[in-house]
Amino acid sequence: MLAEIAACSAAFQVIKGALANGKELYDVAEQAATFFDSKSAIAKQSKRDGSKDELQNFMALEKIKADEAWLREWMIYAGRPDMYSDFLAYQVECRKNRDRAAQIKAKRRADTVALLWACLLWGTGGVVILPISLYLIFRFLGVV
Repeated sequence: MLAEIAACSAAFQVIKGALANGKELYDVAEQAATFFDSKSAIAKQSKRDGSKDELQNFMALEKIKADEAWLREWMIYAGRPDMYSDFLAYQVECRKNRDRAAQIKAKRRADTVALLWACLLWGTGGVVILPISLYLIFRFLGVV
């Protein structure tokens, strides 16, 4: 969690410094991606961890909200018209893509586990049935 907070903070400082020095937001797109990916990871960990480190999670999310508010104001006042609303639509699209990728990954994992169980059960069945069937065949042929 500390690594995500540090990455988020460092990425925002790079974004803010670049924008203050006259660069455009697309010049720091990689840092923006790091900022929002770290934000997403912190939010997921906050929901998953429950009562563990609640104050730290809360304070990190509050700092990220303040940073996002600064970025939103920059997009509204210094960016092109409708930049922020386009950005929000893009974030929704990216979130859907991430969720879809997570669902595909979970389905593939479930399919792999099901295949392993099937192989294990069929293999175990073969180990059990083969000696019994050989015994019955040899018994029928009178070898035993």
